Amino acid sequence: MKIKSQRDFFSGLLFVAVGLAFAWASKEYSFGSSAQPGPAYFPFGLGVLLALLGGMVLFKALTIETEDGEPIGRVAWRPLLIIIAAICLFGWMLPRLGLVLTLPAVVLLSSLAGDEFKVKDALLNCALLTFGSWLIFVWGLRLIIPVWPTIFAA
Repeated sequence: MKIKSQRDFFSGLLFVAVGLAFAWASKEYSFGSSAQPGPAYFPFGLGVLLALLGGMVLFKALTIETEDGEPIGRVAWRPLLIIIAAICLFGWMLPRLGLVLTLPAVVLLSSLAGDEFKVKDALLNCALLTFGSWLIFVWGLRLIIPVWPTIFAA
């Protein structure tokens, strides 16, 4: 069977691998039920959906003809390294500086990975994502996430 789109083939393969890995890793936790889902419920469901999506992308890559075979281009190292740095920064900053300082810093750093950086858009994104994250995770789900830096905590 001939690969008709290299990009779709390898991205579909990656989706299937990551999805199956999440589904497989979730078997170590309690699944629960639909009424009371356990810790394995979400990663298993997400893993299965990701693997199915990857399967559809793989099918497309093997069946639908493209003009040039859509070869894989060069790796965009700068955006890749910026996003990895932002993820590491989030993990380091959150327990120390809280949600209110961490999310704007991470969003600003992440926005530098794109080609069209605009300060106004990035600051609006910071405000909306910080408020939305607080609303969903701290207020709505009642997760214990530090909101303010630990030096301001009671």
